[in-house]
Amino acid sequence: MLNTRKLKGRMAEKGLTQKDIAEALGIATPTVNQKLNNVRPMDLTEAEQLAKILDISAEDFSAYFFANEVALRY
Repeated sequence: MLNTRKLKGRMAEKGLTQKDIAEALGIATPTVNQKLNNVRPMDLTEAEQLAKILDISAEDFSAYFFANEVALRY
């Protein structure tokens, strides 16, 4: 499960919209929205591409892309 808040926050820091992400990944904007909101799964290749776009380091990768569901509730 993606850490939606953390990813959207990083997008805001970088000044990127879901449309920008969609264009960079070569997918439709509604698909990006669904993936960022955990409606559709994001595959590893997409996650790696998104991490590169958002300048997410390898050390921080898991905090963005493997969020603990319990931790997100608090």
